[in-house]
Amino acid sequence: MPIKESELILNPDGSIYHLNLKPENIADTIILVGDQYRVDKVSKHFDSIEFKTQKREFKTHTGTFNGKRITVLSTGIGPDNIDIVLNELDALVNIDLNTRQPKENLKSLDIIRIGTSGSLQESVPVDSFVLGTHGLDLNGMLHSYRLDDICNPEIEKAFIKHTNWSSNKATPIIIENSTKLEGKLYSKNTFKGITATLGGFYGPQGRVLRLALQDSSLNNKIDSFNFNGNKITNMEMETSAIYGLSKLLGHRAVSLNAIIANRSNGTFSKNPSKVIENLILYTLKKITE
Repeated sequence: MPIKESELILNPDGSIYHLNLKPENIADTIILVGDQYRVDKVSKHFDSIEFKTQKREFKTHTGTFNGKRITVLSTGIGPDNIDIVLNELDALVNIDLNTRQPKENLKSLDIIRIGTSGSLQESVPVDSFVLGTHGLDLNGMLHSYRLDDICNPEIEKAFIKHTNWSSNKATPIIIENSTKLEGKLYSKNTFKGITATLGGFYGPQGRVLRLALQDSSLNNKIDSFNFNGNKITNMEMETSAIYGLSKLLGHRAVSLNAIIANRSNGTFSKNPSKVIENLILYTLKKITE
């Protein structure tokens, strides 16, 4: 049965609804950034750019770097946007948009997030890079899907017990990255650890302006979590959603974050733009080695 028009929505020109892309517009290697203005900061290093488009916060450039075809795409902020981006990228390569039927031979994309984040560990300083070995999902979006094959119950149960996690919140999920991409992108210049993904910037990440928190000590409990040497190194709003949907859809994903703040000691980068630029160049060189 073809997928209904209400479920797989296309624009009048045949492009996928939100991303405004056709299958030929994207490469097999996708760099995801949150900020639409960061797309240009990545693609300015390309040897050439063959395609550009933007719809809402979703901006895409496809070109080549050191002879390798790469797409850089902005997701905007949060796991809800990742739900749109990952499902539509998958549809571009694994659904025939003319017949609306899934293809028999499925393709796996390499998906690399270049983001910014705050460190939770004093040992992970500002201006460093963190590669997420796992995404710790604390926002609940992934619970809309069948997750049995991608969860890690032992770590999840330990985290729930350690934090006395509220039953009124979505059950935490731990999802591993692509070890293949980790091997390609990890070096002595990067820290590794669990990246926590929250559904908001203020209360969900323990920031207090005028509203009281459900659990004012939660950040301290997150900071001190240790499962067989695995610690939660940083906190942001996209990684676990990228890891979860990539696993479910058969793609490979890894997340790299430029650390621009350290929540443990209250420091902030003196030149965050430079840190991000350094991470962009590091990533482009590593994926084309």
